[in-house]
Amino acid sequence: MAATLEQTTLQPFGAGKITSPSLSFEQFDLPSSNQRILGPPHPEGTVIPLALRPSNPGSDEPDLDTVIETVKYLQAQGGILNNKLAVHGTLLFRGLPIHDANEFSRFAHAFDEIIGIVVDRPLLAPNVAPANESPKEVLIYNHNESPQVPHAPEYIFFYGHSVAKKGGETPISSSLELFHRAQQEIPEFIDELAKKGILSRVTYKVDKQYSGGSTLKQAFGKEIRDGDDEATQRAKIEAQIARYGRGKYTTWEWTDDGIVLTHKLPAIRTQPGTDLPTLFTGLAAYWKNAQVNGARHNPTQQLFGDGTPIPEKYLERLAKTTDEIRVLHKWQRGDVLVYDNIIAQHGREPWEGEQSDRVIMASLFDGEQVPGAYIPEDWAQVVQALQG
Repeated sequence: MAATLEQTTLQPFGAGKITSPSLSFEQFDLPSSNQRILGPPHPEGTVIPLALRPSNPGSDEPDLDTVIETVKYLQAQGGILNNKLAVHGTLLFRGLPIHDANEFSRFAHAFDEIIGIVVDRPLLAPNVAPANESPKEVLIYNHNESPQVPHAPEYIFFYGHSVAKKGGETPISSSLELFHRAQQEIPEFIDELAKKGILSRVTYKVDKQYSGGSTLKQAFGKEIRDGDDEATQRAKIEAQIARYGRGKYTTWEWTDDGIVLTHKLPAIRTQPGTDLPTLFTGLAAYWKNAQVNGARHNPTQQLFGDGTPIPEKYLERLAKTTDEIRVLHKWQRGDVLVYDNIIAQHGREPWEGEQSDRVIMASLFDGEQVPGAYIPEDWAQVVQALQG
């Protein structure tokens, strides 16, 4: 199937500096545990993440206004940073003058993207919220953000405000490379996944189901106001669900203590601009998290699109391949990671010490494009969420 696609080869960028009139970002190497050379279909020699730091002769640390001015300048030149993301999948910015949520927010907004659906977590600054707050012992394995629902952000920013002394790394891997490997190693699974898609059933309850999880109101209740009766609350929640724009491919059923949403979704999507297939999924994460974390409640069930179970041997193989192609980012305070969510996966390793030792903030943004369809069926099309 992939051979029928019109695929444009990803073009690498030359090593050295990314320059603007006021500041340059220079590329630098990381230890092999933190950075690796990507395999096909990435261009030969492409690393993940691409590590960048400000280079400003005569100054120890540039001021934030200069950094923001530089980012805006680079983005105005045909989206230089977005184009690098499209090749490398993840950028690391180190040595920036970012020390709190507000400064992080200003930096992220300099990329000039539009905000899409976000979970209603407590905001620390404009479009900045705590990253997943599950207990420190819990593994969150590699996944694309929001693969279980129809609308996912295109870009994810993480800021290391406080870092653990041991553990707490953030995994980084390529969804393009994962698809390429899986197509070679388990082609029968890829064929079935392409033809059937996945059926994703997500349960949202009035009360939080586990530490770090979202309540029904946090997920879809941003328009609910004090004093709304049950019928009004349900209508407002259903209106938010309708923003997905999926029609008959998203259905829901109210329960005594929440709602169960069922989405038919493509797990294989294509990268805008290249049509390269990307395995946009959390399938390996659901399997790996269950193996490591035990019986911790999982509100998401994923099946083949026809409702049949996905054989565990394929999930295990995806996790094994992911282990082989991922790196673990060891945080330094002030680091900012930027992910192209269409083609790169993230996660979270457990850490030792106190829960409060590791404070990572997140900012999620939509881009102007959505992933393309791998097959022509209606259910395989990805659409932008409606405004509201």
